[in-house]
Formats: sequence, C-alpha cells, structure tokens
Amino acid sequence: MKRVAMFIIAALAMAGCTTKEDFVLFHDTNISQPNAGKQVIDLTSVAKYEYKIQPHDRISITMYNHPELGTTSTASQREDTRGVLVDANGYVRLPLVKNVHVAGLSQRAAQQKIEKAYSAFLEDAELYLEVLNKRAYILGEVKKPGEVRLFNEKATLLQLLAQAGDLTDSANRHAIVVLKNRYNKVYTETVDLTGPNSIKLANLMIYPNDIVYVAPNDIKSINVGISETNPGLQLIGNIIQPAVQVKYLGD
Repeated sequence: MKRVAMFIIAALAMAGCTTKEDFVLFHDTNISQPNAGKQVIDLTSVAKYEYKIQPHDRISITMYNHPELGTTSTASQREDTRGVLVDANGYVRLPLVKNVHVAGLSQRAAQQKIEKAYSAFLEDAELYLEVLNKRAYILGEVKKPGEVRLFNEKATLLQLLAQAGDLTDSANRHAIVVLKNRYNKVYTETVDLTGPNSIKLANLMIYPNDIVYVAPNDIKSINVGISETNPGLQLIGNIIQPAVQVKYLGD
C-alpha cells in the first residue's frame, strides 16, 4: 500500500502541472497522435487489453491430464500462499521443466510457453494458467478504501465504488480521479458522477493495478485546513497569553 500511495502522490503532482489534454484515460496499447504533444487514446480497442504477468505475482496452473503437476490450492489457504510465486527475476519454478520465464507475458502467452516446455516430457501437456492476485485500488473518500480483487480481470468504476461501500458524505462527486500506469507514464481522467453522462462514465473499465482516488469536497478541505491550523494558533496563544497578563497586571 505504501508503493500505491507514493504512486498516487506522484501521479497527482504530474496531473496538477499539466493540462487535461495531456492525460487521457485509456485501456489499451494503441495510441494515435493527431496533434503534437497530445496523447489520444483509441477507445475502440478496449476489449484487446490483456494483463501482463509481473514479478511477485502468484499464478495457478491446472494440468488437465496430469493434475499432480499442477499448483494445488485449497479454499482454506491464505491468498498469499496459493498457487506459485513468480520470483523477482520473472521466473516460475515448476516440476519437470524447472524455471520458466513468464514476466511480461499475458496469461495466454505464458500458458502456451509452459505447455511447450512440458511437451518435451509429456505427450498431452494441456494446462490452464490464471493470475491469482489481480487487484485495483480505491482510496480517498470511500467507506472501505483499499485493494479490490478483480475476479474477471476487470470491473466497471461503478462496481469498484460499490465494493468500496459507496462514497462518504465528504466525497467530491465531481472529482473521481482514475489513474493508469502505461508505458511508464501516468494517465489520468477526472470523472464527474453528477453530470448528464454520469452513467456512461460510471461504466468505465478498471483493470489490474489501476487506481481510483475520490477527492474530498471543499467543505472537508476547509475543515481539515482549520484543524491543521488550530494547534499552531493555540501555541501562539499560549506564548502570547503570559505577556498579556504581565502587561495587564503592570497597568
């Protein structure tokens, strides 16, 4: 969560010093640039998005004809012990085939690569691979901030807000910020849930490692500012009060 928090701070800082045109929400790798200096996203290619396996992911492998070679997991196991871990160098260690590099591959590509490795030992090496720890993050003015597991690899913004228990009374419904890290760049979109297109915007797709930040409204910002200022004012008052009392007694 510390890494996520640092990412949000950096992303918001970047968003604050750029125009809205500089960062456009997108869900895929096809980017067109009709205007110099602007990133314009081809939203028609949304369905082509595929999660790429990363170091420290946990993956599950089911071997259809050789179940003893799969990664056995039970429902009672903790999520951080299920499946098999992709190590820091992007390799996964499996029976017979030993180390296979899967980082940077989609689930389908990794599945085909491992099947090919097993085909050197087995005639019927068919398997199913799944990443177990796909998460998105929702922070800020929601009732249950934190990680949200994505069972279907994606969820709508509305579903994510629902899983977070809805917005708090202090949420700014005009400023739901969606942050996506693509090609080592942060792309942001500020969503207004009160406008005429709110239903359409609520159905924006959220993918693994995307971050949704719900900003506080102006009233809460003012209250927070006052609460942060009060200790300083009290300290000044404590310093000044004896001097005032001495002057009063002297008069």
